[in-house]
Amino acid sequence: MSDSVSIKVPARLHLGFLDMPRKNDGRFGSIGLPLEDIATELTIARARETSVEGDERERVAEHLARLCVHLGIRAQHRIVIHRTIPRHAGLGSGTQIALAVAAALRTLHKFPLDSRNDALLLGRGVRSGIGIAAFEKGGLIVDAGRFRQNQSPTVITHIPFPRDWRIILVLDETTQGIHGEAEMEAFRTLPFFPDASSAAICRQVLMGILPALIEQDLSGFGKAIEAVQTEIGAYFSPAQGGAFTSKAVEAVLAELKTAGAVGIGQSSWGPTGFAFAPSHAEAKRIVGAIAAPGAVSIRILSGRNEGAEITRSALDLVSL
Repeated sequence: MSDSVSIKVPARLHLGFLDMPRKNDGRFGSIGLPLEDIATELTIARARETSVEGDERERVAEHLARLCVHLGIRAQHRIVIHRTIPRHAGLGSGTQIALAVAAALRTLHKFPLDSRNDALLLGRGVRSGIGIAAFEKGGLIVDAGRFRQNQSPTVITHIPFPRDWRIILVLDETTQGIHGEAEMEAFRTLPFFPDASSAAICRQVLMGILPALIEQDLSGFGKAIEAVQTEIGAYFSPAQGGAFTSKAVEAVLAELKTAGAVGIGQSSWGPTGFAFAPSHAEAKRIVGAIAAPGAVSIRILSGRNEGAEITRSALDLVSL
């Protein structure tokens, strides 16, 4: 058995829902993309007594305790959390930290990985399967929601994201996206999602986003992403105070679009915004062309085409 296991799980963009039915057994469906360079990383090892160090330690300790009961593990553990995805920023922090703990614990004790059932056990993947799919494989992901309450959302496709393309991420650390009970209340009080909007989004995904991605047509990809974001932003506007949660992010995105970026949008409930560029050099040019971003920060990232990385002991690296 390994002395320790380290794991790195990527953040993800949530690019939009395909549908938002108001029935308990209805499908949501979603589209998303994991990111390079923003991740949750932690290490787990056997110990004389259980301890958790670093950010999110209370949440990690809860996940660890629940998983040990579920798997019948009586050993004690030490977990060190090296870095985490920002919370409530629209980047999938909750799902990824849960899956990180589960996969690291299973690997340490030589249990097979079971990300989908572990996600359900830990209360993740209720509406979107993007986080689970990003953990498993990477690439641009489309899921069809879940047909039954006791199963994770069904992933339709993973398509490799072009390696030259870049994501321009706009982050606002002064605010957070809707989460927790406020998120549940938003879904309870928002009106029924119009069938016409769902049809328009599904058409943009099937006939716009996916073929443009395969053909590496960034212009077509960006137009389809923005069309989806327009529908989603209009629907969630009453709950989040506009198409974007952060007015500062919205203003910077408008400047980025004027400078040549495409596919402007917000990830999940935000406040993180995004745009796309055809190359790193062009992304740097676009960012350099706008005014100082003020309260927000900007990062240029690649899309990630692999899942989580698990390291057993010092040398055995496994890419999912």
